Amino acid sequence: MTSIVESAVVIPDVQSFADVRQIPIQRVGISGVRHPMVVADGSGAAHPTVAEWTLTVALPAEEKGTHMSRFVALLEKYRATPLTPALFSAMAGEMLPLLHAQSGDITASFPYFINKTAPVSGVRSLLDYAVVWTARANGDAVEFELTVTVPVTSLCPCSKSISKYGAHNQRSHVTVRTIVTDGAAFNLDDFISQIEKQGSCELWGLLKRPDEKYVTEHAYENPKFVEDIVRDVAATLNAYAGIAGYRVTVENFESIHNHSAYAVVEGHGKG
Repeated sequence: MTSIVESAVVIPDVQSFADVRQIPIQRVGISGVRHPMVVADGSGAAHPTVAEWTLTVALPAEEKGTHMSRFVALLEKYRATPLTPALFSAMAGEMLPLLHAQSGDITASFPYFINKTAPVSGVRSLLDYAVVWTARANGDAVEFELTVTVPVTSLCPCSKSISKYGAHNQRSHVTVRTIVTDGAAFNLDDFISQIEKQGSCELWGLLKRPDEKYVTEHAYENPKFVEDIVRDVAATLNAYAGIAGYRVTVENFESIHNHSAYAVVEGHGKG
């Protein structure tokens, strides 16, 4: 009878075989993986969330396959570790020798919650922001890209100008994609806060009546076209340390039209 040890010795590692087609694969790995993630904020506090992950590496022409299970093992290793952009980048760098690869990417898409205080009543509630982290490792170099979508209120200056009273307003999404050059010092909460200040008014998860009065009046006193918001966000990013190569997209979900107002600005940032 064949022993368990003998059977383990003869199990072939097919993915390690040579491939004769001589076609390199730029990205191969796993995607659509829903897995726990812990994000560290600027103060070092841990924020548990659940991310959808994609992990890939480049596969040389002579290799048949990559080791898919090692991607999941890497996720398991960092499951309870509060991740900063710097540590997330280090995770991507660690993936390369684990998979015997020269380059690879890790992307995590997740909701990020900030506990906000209402402007008048002081009641606290969570507001969620859609965040995407991508680390691209190539040899010893790793580039970290951040994408965040920040919801705000926008109020139309034209509507305010031509109306005896009132003005139409709507919820808007400000999406910023940028390269973070200083992952160790980057503060995600502060970054989001600076962006949402550029709308007519920011949003909160829970508001009392005095807060609603504040939001309505603050937006009315701070009207902005989609062009105003995208330019104000770009100006903020131009002065923001530790980022470079940004793209800002603003979409106003118009309340008096069946379409959105839309604007994009691209810039280099402070670096």
